[in-house]
Amino acid sequence: MAKNIVQRITFKNTKPEKVYALYANVKLHSTIAGSSVKVSTKPGAPFSAWDGYITGNTIHAIKDKLFTQTWRGSDWTSESPDSFFSIMIEPRGKDVVMHAIHANVPDEHAGHLAKGWHDHYWNLWKQHLAGKQIKRPGM
Repeated sequence: MAKNIVQRITFKNTKPEKVYALYANVKLHSTIAGSSVKVSTKPGAPFSAWDGYITGNTIHAIKDKLFTQTWRGSDWTSESPDSFFSIMIEPRGKDVVMHAIHANVPDEHAGHLAKGWHDHYWNLWKQHLAGKQIKRPGM
């Protein structure tokens, strides 16, 4: 049975374009993640992160608002279908609320991925947006 990870993250005192760039800009995404990333906003374009541990394809992107992809980990079984990952960016006053949905995640990976989004993405994004030095968790 597959699981869905639904997260709502608030980024204080920032703009939608800054949050969007953290995912869509290959150089910024790679720098913050501390690993190689290949990402494009073009539909069908291949995606990879964490030195190829994660792969997929871009489905659709709307600048500063939405990014959707197919997504899978290299340690997933061949029987596991691709998952679907989406971030929707919503301005809210001086803040930005991001709705992240990671759907169809294999059961055995859902727990560590739900935590991993916070540990390896959202918390690092908050540090970067606040002008702080990025402190990555140990692997």
